[in-house]
Amino acid sequence: MCATYLALNDVLQKGEYEKVVIIRSAVQTREQGFMPGTQAQKEAVFEAPYLDIVNDLFDRKDAYNLMKSKGMIEFKTSSFVRGLTFDNAIIIVDECQSMTYHELDSIITRVGESSKIVFCGDTKQDDLATSRNRADITGLHDFLKVLYAIPSFDVVRFGINDIVRSGLVKEYIMAKEQILEDVA
Repeated sequence: MCATYLALNDVLQKGEYEKVVIIRSAVQTREQGFMPGTQAQKEAVFEAPYLDIVNDLFDRKDAYNLMKSKGMIEFKTSSFVRGLTFDNAIIIVDECQSMTYHELDSIITRVGESSKIVFCGDTKQDDLATSRNRADITGLHDFLKVLYAIPSFDVVRFGINDIVRSGLVKEYIMAKEQILEDVA
């Protein structure tokens, strides 16, 4: 939500960039099997949160689709970024804890001229941890090590006090961390 809000502000208010590109991995929290439909129909499931965020930000039910039709917002899955270059864009890489190092590496090397990239993820919400394929191990930890070595990159970490979804979620996260800490 924060990254989308700030990116849209830079595009609409400041005019510094032409568009916002949102990239997300097509990894689910649970395997559901084959999904029928076109690529766009399959990706729509992963695009849905951003449709809700943008529509809420503008208090319009058609805001996301309107911006998408004007080329101000693009949505991609990490599966189809090879060969692309994103110029004059703000690239938001969301749910990056569910991406392999190879995916993250592929995405950052798509950044073109006059662009900015923002990686959003929570290492405690790794959906690859339960994968049957051991090659699917989150690459975020190693990727962060590389980012820390880049002077032009900043890393912002949020904590318990930054949770704004609901009081219940905040209580749950605090209880879960305490119980897991006691077990360790």
